[in-house]
Parts: sequence; structure tokens; C-alpha cells
Amino acid sequence: MSNTAPTFRSYVEDILEALTDAPEREALVHDERRISAGELTGLVHRMARALAALGVTRGQTVTLLSGNLPETVAARYAAGLLGCRVNHLYNKLSAESQAAIVRDVETRALIVDPRLAERAAAVVAQAPVEAVLTLGPVATEPATPAGAAAPGADLLELAADQPADPFPSQARPEDVAVIRHTGGTTGHPKGICTTYGQGRWFRHSTLDLESAHRQLVCTTLAHAAGMMADATLTGGGTVVLHDDFDPAAVLATIERERITQMFTLPPLLYRMMDHPDAAHTDTSSLRNLVYGGCQSSPARIADAIRRFGPVLVQGYGQNEAGGISVLTAEDHDPDRPDRLRSAGRVLPDVEVAIRDESGRDLPHGEHGEVCVRSAHIMAGYWKQPELTAEVLRDGWLHTGDIGFLDADGYLTIVDRLKDMIVVVGGHVYTTELEDLLNSHPRVLQSAVFGVRDADRMERVHAVVVPAPGSETEGAAGFDGAAAERELRDMVREQRGAMYEPARISFMATLPLTDAGKPDKKELRRLAEAEQEREQGREGQENQEVQEGQRELTPAH
Repeated sequence: MSNTAPTFRSYVEDILEALTDAPEREALVHDERRISAGELTGLVHRMARALAALGVTRGQTVTLLSGNLPETVAARYAAGLLGCRVNHLYNKLSAESQAAIVRDVETRALIVDPRLAERAAAVVAQAPVEAVLTLGPVATEPATPAGAAAPGADLLELAADQPADPFPSQARPEDVAVIRHTGGTTGHPKGICTTYGQGRWFRHSTLDLESAHRQLVCTTLAHAAGMMADATLTGGGTVVLHDDFDPAAVLATIERERITQMFTLPPLLYRMMDHPDAAHTDTSSLRNLVYGGCQSSPARIADAIRRFGPVLVQGYGQNEAGGISVLTAEDHDPDRPDRLRSAGRVLPDVEVAIRDESGRDLPHGEHGEVCVRSAHIMAGYWKQPELTAEVLRDGWLHTGDIGFLDADGYLTIVDRLKDMIVVVGGHVYTTELEDLLNSHPRVLQSAVFGVRDADRMERVHAVVVPAPGSETEGAAGFDGAAAERELRDMVREQRGAMYEPARISFMATLPLTDAGKPDKKELRRLAEAEQEREQGREGQENQEVQEGQRELTPAH
């Protein structure tokens, strides 16, 4: 018997092997470009050599500032062959936030989408990087801040001079493969580290991800769609890339390209099914319409099932934990809102415990923090050992989500610990209130969050998006005062005075984060700004009243 340890294979090697097995098959589609598996494989190996020639080595960080380009996919795999840490920035973060991340993760090489050259210059002006490379020529000279250098060499041009034969992987199982940052909706983004040894994250699911799917990527490759793309390419499928989410373009592509699988977030799913083209677009090719990333409305998901058929699948997980549970297509019964409200059954290789503040396991039906144990839990937060120790205890990840398990093993997420609003009399779970508001026939979508008043007490605020065709007048299709009274009455009657919002406002659409989630941080900022303006107006009015009273008071 040999005592030789088995050779380690990274997830990148698995993907490249699958691409090499059928080099003529179509691997990536972007606009009019169709790239074969062989072309993609060759580009990955040439890029790896070009990066190595620049001195980029195992254990360093390669940061991507790029949209959904085929070259983005290749650059990610090339950095993976080198055993680098890959960090993919969300494009819609501010330059200041991006620069803070670039600096924090100790970026050795910043790889830039040519369309983002101006933003890259603004970033490196604040966080200088040794190598700044573009994925192709920059069309026009970017306006750069004073003293900043424009993005440098064209990585594709450098790669063209390199051979395309296989570049041997340098990755080791203990090396950090990916640093993913939280969306920042509940505070400053945190870097979440996953190792190459954990890297087959896309196999951690009950979904049939590795069949020869035709996957549409219409959300950022930095999020869940990118992990699903890894699975699609490993399974012999094709990935169709969109630069951004546009419901009309998504529907047209599903029909034209015979898309079988895609990932989206609930707010984007609603826009897709509400679009006029949805009624006459052939979406029969879809087998997995996967949604997740934020809470969904059972009433709206029921509408989506009726629109697209029994193909909806909900995935629940976290970057820190990997996949946790799945609500399968079979579980999506439009007549079972209680089931649609759940996040599905816990995955077979995952343990979930619901615990109270003292760490005691709670019985079925009781609300507590969702704690997870599996082989896919993060290695830790990048350079934040204290924060890592807070959430990783005795092998269990404390997710910060509040939920419960029912007797059938279905997990329901009620709220984030940080989003739960503490009010006089108890706790308001924001998702429960959102579900109730969304059940009103004239409400399309809602977001609930807490705002502290002048006394630093949290008050419940709700922002409501009206349903199309509301027959009332006023801003955004509503008579604000009457609609607010109607919604308040409904909440008070069905959930009690504790859940009644201190304020309900109306918007045509909710602001979204780069990952496509409702941006409650921005909504809270807008609400606080309006609150300050109102307090200023009240102060001015009080001052005017006092001055008027002084004028009317006889002098002694």
C-alpha cells in the first residue's frame, strides 16, 4: 500500500478539465460573442502565465473590478491556478468603499474592465496597487484624479504572447481562494475567506447544477450567479452573460437562447414577471429559476409560480456558511403560503440548531438564532480574529438570522438580528410585517426597518411600492394619507398596535444594493434625513411662535 498522499485538485482544475474534455462546445456567450470551451481554457492558461511573469504568485491577492465579461471569468480562473486570493468588487460601491477593500485585502494586482477605467483610476488614487491591468484596450483616455496613474498594461495583450499549454496549479488546500465581502446592508462590508480545500462550493446543494445547463447570468458574477456559473461549466453547459439586469432583455434571452437555469433576487424576479413581455414570452425551457439573497413575499412567489410554472427553487445560505437549505420546486405550492414563507429543508450535509441568547437549543416552532455546522463554513473574516471568534464558536457559525424549524424539518427565517426592531412591548420582525403589507392587493413590495427618534428609541418605518394599476390618485399612484390609514388599520387589526409603523411612505421602486437586495441602509438614511428636516421645521415653527408671543406680550 502506498503512503503517498493524494494529489490535491482545486475547483479551478475541475472546471478546466471539464472544458478540455469538449473543447468545441460553446462555453460563454456575451452579446454577439460566442466562446468555445477550448478558447476559454487557452485564455486561462495564457493569463496565468502573464500574471506569473509580472511577479504575481501564490498567496497574493488579485482583485477584480469588472462587469460580467468572458475575460472576467478567465481572469478569476487564472488567478486560481496561481493559488491567489481572488476578491471581486461590487461595481456599484462608492470609489471610497472600493479603495478601502482594495487596501484591506492587500491587493497585488487589480484587474479592470476597460469600461471601468475611470473608476479604477479613482480607486488606485486612494489605494495604490503594484499592478493595474485591463481586460482589453481602454476606448478613451479616462479622466484621472490629480496625481493618479491611469490603468496600466492590457492583460489580454500580455497573455497573447504566452503559450496556451496547461499551467500547473499552484494552489494548496489551506490557501485562501476567495475573499467575498458582505453586501454592506447592515454595516461595513466584512471579508469572508473560503479556502481552496473548501472550494467545491457549487456541489453543496440539492440542485442538479452540474447537468449541461444553459445558464443566464444577469446579476453580478461576484455573487451567487458566479458560483452557479462554475457548476454550469463543470457540467458541460453554457453560460450566457448579461452586463446588468433588464427584465425585457432577460425574457428575450430566455426564449432565444433556450435558457434552462438562472439565479435572481426576489425584487428582480418581481420585475421580470410584471413586465408586459412576460405574458407572451416562451419560458418553457426553464428548469431551475433559482431565487434567494433576501426575503421574498409568499404572495408574489405564488404569482411567479403561476407565471413561469413549477420551476422556482429558493436557496438559503450565507457567504459565511455556504448553502444551508433549499425549498425545491415540488415544495412551491401556490396554495401553501406557509410553505412558501419557509426557506425549505436543511441540506443533507448541514446541521442547523435554533438557539436562544444563552446558547440553549430551542424546540420546534420557537424563534431563535440560526446556528450552522458544516464543512463549508468560512475559514474566518479577513484580518478580523475578534469578529471571527464572535460568530464561530465550538465549530458552529452563528448566522445572525432569527428563525425556527417546524416539525417537518422546514426552516423559516424571520429576520436578521440587526434588522429586528426592539419596541415597547417586544420585538417587531421586519419580514413578518413585510409579508403582511405585501398581502394587500394594492401593494407590490415593501421594506420595513427601524429608525431612531430624537430620544434614540427605535420606531418602525415602512416603505411601500404600489401595485401597478392602483385606482387611487396622488404620488406613485396612491393617495398617501388614505392609503397609509388603510395599511395602518390592516396592520393593527391583524398584528396589533406593536407592529403598526410609526411612518409609512411610498416609492415607485426600492433602491437596491449591487447584489440586487433592497437597500435598507439607504432607506434608513433617507428616513433619518427626512426626520431631521422635519425636526428642523418644527424647531423653526416653535421659534416663530415664541417670537410672536413675545411681540404680543405687553412690556412692563
